Amino acid sequence: MQIFCVTSFLLLCGLIIYTVALYPLLLVWLAARFARPVFKREGRRTVSIIVAVYNGGPFIADKLNSIIELDYPSELIQILVVSDGSTDETESIAARFADRGVQLIRTAKGGKPAAINAGIAASTGEILVLTDVRQTLERPSVSHLVACFADSTVGVVSGNLIIRQGDLEESNVGAYWRYESWIRKQLGRIDSTLGATGPFYAIRRELAVPIPVDTLLDDVYLPLSAFFRGYRLVVAEEARAFDYPTNVNIEFGRKVRTLAGNYQLLWHYPALLTTANRMLFHYVSYKLMRLMLPWMFLLLLFTSFWLPWPWSIAALSAQGLFYGMAALDLAASGVLKRLTSPARTVVSMLLASACAVKIFYVSPLEIWKPTEVRVEGKH
Repeated sequence: MQIFCVTSFLLLCGLIIYTVALYPLLLVWLAARFARPVFKREGRRTVSIIVAVYNGGPFIADKLNSIIELDYPSELIQILVVSDGSTDETESIAARFADRGVQLIRTAKGGKPAAINAGIAASTGEILVLTDVRQTLERPSVSHLVACFADSTVGVVSGNLIIRQGDLEESNVGAYWRYESWIRKQLGRIDSTLGATGPFYAIRRELAVPIPVDTLLDDVYLPLSAFFRGYRLVVAEEARAFDYPTNVNIEFGRKVRTLAGNYQLLWHYPALLTTANRMLFHYVSYKLMRLMLPWMFLLLLFTSFWLPWPWSIAALSAQGLFYGMAALDLAASGVLKRLTSPARTVVSMLLASACAVKIFYVSPLEIWKPTEVRVEGKH
């Protein structure tokens, strides 16, 4: 029993280290060795910008102004605001932009995928740009997205989402996003990102397919339809959008939805687990191993009790310190919080991954929760 637990403990340590650190380092080498540059050329294709929104009143004016001020020819842009049954001032604000080319589409509350489907059905552009209400777009951002479609192998282009500076807790969440974003960029350099940056990405219109209305990850379902038709999913780092920071509590709910959506995608795209997925190694290393992380940590704790003395004491003490710091962060402040906040962020992400399994016994619509961001001056 002890030999089995020691072997399991070491194996789990190796898998955790591989998932968190070694795989990203391997990506550095692979991206440097096997990078496939995207051919870019400034072009003027027709573009439909779709903003699917539910109760985005505090943000919609800034969003539309950032779109209208893009350095892309206005005669080539169609701007569609799809209100998913909004009950606040979203629709009245969007309607005030009608004389500036904004088309408002009102739909009954049906969820974001249904709103996106309505936007796609009304779109006329060669390129669809899907973007959320909260993020403002940098003036040349859409031009940078469109330039990537000069490469005939590219089907989807993600923008570069920049998180504004926040407080200490929000900075830790922002650092986690930068880590995730960096991995996606390396995957795009090799071949494809296995999804898109939901708040801001573009897709060839002919590749857009209807999204099932209960889909939790529309920004993965839609790009994967292009991926399995042989197209690349890449990132245009120059195409920048700016978002507000979120704290660990808000990010927890979003992460539960995201990770539950990864389970759901296996139902829609079982080919992800076959050799039909040309990124199978990366899918397992990046997506599946992430889903397994909380269970690895739980098994690591269990096997620690069966290690020979004094290794069992050392292993349990180290894990106890880590989880203790995460718990202490709830009441910590000042210098102490700089030590405890990262631990709480990591533990929160692990718990979110564990909670994601509820996709197997509750309706996906019960998991979907809009990300609520409190921003000073926007209520």
